Amino acid sequence: MTDPILSLKDLTFALDGNAGRVEILHGISLSVEKGETLGLIGPSGSGKSSLLMLMGGLDTATSGTVTALGQDLTAMDEDALARFRLEHMGVVFQSFHLIGTMTALENVATPLELAGAADAFERAEAELDAVGLGDRAHHYPAQMSGGEQQRVALARAIAPRPDILLADEPTGNLDAATGALVTDLLFKLSSERGATLVLVTHSRELAARCSRVIRLADGLIAPEAADAAQPSPEAAE
Repeated sequence: MTDPILSLKDLTFALDGNAGRVEILHGISLSVEKGETLGLIGPSGSGKSSLLMLMGGLDTATSGTVTALGQDLTAMDEDALARFRLEHMGVVFQSFHLIGTMTALENVATPLELAGAADAFERAEAELDAVGLGDRAHHYPAQMSGGEQQRVALARAIAPRPDILLADEPTGNLDAATGALVTDLLFKLSSERGATLVLVTHSRELAARCSRVIRLADGLIAPEAADAAQPSPEAAE
């Protein structure tokens, strides 16, 4: 039995606001196996996006641990986390988060350049071809539709060949047809590149495409999903 690619233990997360302290996650423990596709669902405010951000080291847990590829993310400083994400993780956000002053090609090439890839632009071109945007390589985000921008964001996330791909409502700002196209590409590319996919979504139809689904409610794993939080012995073999 191999160690999980992601492991969360007794994870809590709270924020201090004008109205006082807000407890968002309450003692979450779960494991994600290499190659798995995990869907996180639940109503708005249930904590699913916060959980995803903690998995990626993009937020800091109040207590508990997040272990990825055997390394404790909660013990890393910001520089170490940035290096770890660059080398091992890709993130796709609902709002694309492209750099507006860069072309599609430059957006995709940036993480490759930061990782020291000598062929960053050649690889970026290949990734844009893979998402059907080879002819839009020299366009800026403002010149592209929302669906095109999200495909660029996906190409950017997958280009460094991450071990873990995190997607936060990747179709949330898209119409149904465009969302279906992005979804197909997300699952296709994560499978082809061997990335473990963790996906936050409001859509049960989208979540149903994952190999496992966990529902959050009020910052906890919902009772009906509790048994699914840990892989079955058969799945772990």
